[in-house]
Amino acid sequence: MRSVRARAAIGATLVVAVALVAAGLAVLSVLRTNLIDQADLQAEVAAREVAGQLALDTAYADLDLDDEEDHPVQVTDEEGRVVFVSQGLRAISGTGSVGVSPVPSASVGATPSPGDDDDDGDDDDGGGSGRPERGEVSSDDPDFSDGTATVDGKQADYRFAAVEATTSAGITLTVHAGAPLAAEQEAVNTVRGAMLTGLPLLLAVVAGVTWLVTRRALRPVEGIRREMAAITASEDLARRVPEPGSRDEIARLARTTNETLTVLEASVERQRRFVADASHELRSPIASLRTQLEVAEAHPELLDLPGAVADTVRLQVLAADLLLLARLDAGEKPGTARIEAGALVREEVSQRTADRIPVTVEVAEGAAYEVSGSRGQLVRVVGNLLDNAQRHAEGLVAVSVAADGRGVRVEVRDDGAGVPEDERERIFERFVRLDDARSRDDGGAGLGLAIARDVAARHGGTITVHGAPEGGAAFRLWLPRAA
Repeated sequence: MRSVRARAAIGATLVVAVALVAAGLAVLSVLRTNLIDQADLQAEVAAREVAGQLALDTAYADLDLDDEEDHPVQVTDEEGRVVFVSQGLRAISGTGSVGVSPVPSASVGATPSPGDDDDDGDDDDGGGSGRPERGEVSSDDPDFSDGTATVDGKQADYRFAAVEATTSAGITLTVHAGAPLAAEQEAVNTVRGAMLTGLPLLLAVVAGVTWLVTRRALRPVEGIRREMAAITASEDLARRVPEPGSRDEIARLARTTNETLTVLEASVERQRRFVADASHELRSPIASLRTQLEVAEAHPELLDLPGAVADTVRLQVLAADLLLLARLDAGEKPGTARIEAGALVREEVSQRTADRIPVTVEVAEGAAYEVSGSRGQLVRVVGNLLDNAQRHAEGLVAVSVAADGRGVRVEVRDDGAGVPEDERERIFERFVRLDDARSRDDGGAGLGLAIARDVAARHGGTITVHGAPEGGAAFRLWLPRAA
């Protein structure tokens, strides 16, 4: 049962078995009903033929009985006493009669006399009694019953029909005629036997076909599993699982698996580059700081204390950036605090007392621009954009806050050289600097814009770069309004 093929085969077999059993029972029920209806019709026809003769005052000895062996007949009077039986009938059940042999007063061949009528003469026409009128056969549907009869020493099951007839003397007789059920029983038993014989064979065929079809359908899945196991063992993410030529679910699974492997390969490669770039960036300040300390140890009078402090600060900033990127890559979600973007920008600008160029703040008075998220991370984004503008501006750095559709736009502009259009996406990659020498001297590691875009994406926003009216670059941070 651990195999999908086994579960599919067993499940299909059980479903087909239930369906076949239900269908077989329905077929047997319909067949039995139809055969019993035919027996009822035969019994009714035989009973009405005899009842018609009795209504015409035909003597018992003169009754014309066709096929007495297949259609035994018993006639009873109003008190249920047997007055006539067909030849060879020795025992009967299911008719409700008091006996089988005719009573002496009504022996075979005796003709009913009007004097036997026990009516008072007021309702000779049978009105109101529900009985047929004199000399007629009842037009009501006959009563049917199941019973047995012994004819010529052979007992069998019969279907009996009871029909009433009234003689011209007013005597009401009930004719019980039977139709054999042997044919019905044989037909039902034959069909039942054929079903019981064919059912196991059919279920075996269903189980085998389901097993083979499922095995064939799951064969590509086994190929995917083997290739995934090989990829896991070899750690070679460049490999891909085989894609079947079909357009079914398994083909879509293979394509999705390959897409996942592609994303995973890119992520691992990005992580490797990140580690390599981080190691390279850390090597420079650490080597510089070590050199200064070694020189200071040998020649204390040559200690470059400001340079050592600058390298230490650079290491601290780089370590903080790397830690934040690691948290973002780990899927850290921002908070849900409500933050007023204008107040956040004013506060950040007011604390930047060491900027080379004063920052101009453009926020409408009395306007509320609320966003939700992590205040510390959003402050970091604004700070990184301002740091980038300070490094490239000639004499102007401006930041504005305004409404933009269903969100808030924070724009940082400068009057520097701007960003070439073909580089406006690449600058958001990690450790990318358009001017490596200048950026490294200024302490930049090429992580500020990458951090800004990652944080904005975590907050449901975007960062894009455009040309500023002053000639430099305009970085636009868009964040959705707080709900």
